[in-house]
Amino acid sequence: MTRVAFYAPMKSPRSPVPSGDREMARNLMHAIESGGATVDLVSELRIHDRTGEPTRQATARREAQAEIARLTRELQDARPALWVTYHNYYKAPDLIGPDVSRALGIPYVQIESTRARKRLTGPWAQFAEAAEAACDAAQVIFYLTSHDLITIKRHRAEGQRLVRLRPFLPAETLPPPSSCDGPMLAAGMMRPGDKLASYRIIAETLAHLRGDWRLDIAGDGPARAEVEALLAPFAGRVRFLGQLDRAALDRAYARASLLLWPGAGEAFGMVYLEAQATGLPVVAQNRPGVRDVVLRGGHPGPREGAVALAARVQEMLDNPRLRRHTGAAARDMVARKHLIGTATRRFWKTVTPLLETAP
Repeated sequence: MTRVAFYAPMKSPRSPVPSGDREMARNLMHAIESGGATVDLVSELRIHDRTGEPTRQATARREAQAEIARLTRELQDARPALWVTYHNYYKAPDLIGPDVSRALGIPYVQIESTRARKRLTGPWAQFAEAAEAACDAAQVIFYLTSHDLITIKRHRAEGQRLVRLRPFLPAETLPPPSSCDGPMLAAGMMRPGDKLASYRIIAETLAHLRGDWRLDIAGDGPARAEVEALLAPFAGRVRFLGQLDRAALDRAYARASLLLWPGAGEAFGMVYLEAQATGLPVVAQNRPGVRDVVLRGGHPGPREGAVALAARVQEMLDNPRLRRHTGAAARDMVARKHLIGTATRRFWKTVTPLLETAP
């Protein structure tokens, strides 16, 4: 059986901490295995510098050298046929995969990588240089969104293939459809930064709604107090569900009328695919990444502000037929483009020629 080495520099797929990035990594491992391979998570060394500290970057490079030596030694007798790295970028570069792949003489590919050459100077310079070098080493880069394609295409290495691999759910079939009635639903971790920004936009949006609306919120985290303060003016209409497991979140989708999530800073957002798979219409802002996974049409841009977002929400709340029609179209889109079978076929169609020509 074909063995594939898998590595995610930023976050280990084995971590139990909820994260869309970890969930996507696990989905990718499952998709690759579905093609008949064995996928080994060969390293859990975390390479991540969130704040731009050169000392941290230098330490990570030393740790990576030790990991390269270990893997090169240990994988010689059980050599994988392919190395796959997920999510290489200037804050979390792959410092391991290119060197190990060269030492073992195996193909090296990446999934969801970004190039940021403006970071080659400044506090992330060491990591940005390493991320660029890792991109250059990849024979194939699978990109998940059209936004990611811009820079990897501009600076593509000679002979490198760029292949679209759409974000996907780890399922072959869709769950039962939602009735598109009930309260609105928002779902996202409560942490400072982009997630809190989305909750702030939601609070601003709710202030412009009329009628007897309700909102359930699935999520928790260190910024919960700030989120509760933002939504305090709507007490009685907003219900906090806390952090939900998969079954509970599926039930929340099933009883909701629509998903409201602006998507500030989202790479793409698994929550959009999950909601649309149940036939739940989505109201989001038209942002890079988000637009790759939501049904086209009706999503206002961030510059249009909360008034425009509220107008779209109100249109959905006032028109049950529109909700059901939009939800059904979104569900069909997920079935055609965003399930694991499609991803598995695309991946193996692309990498099989690499395996056939490898030494």
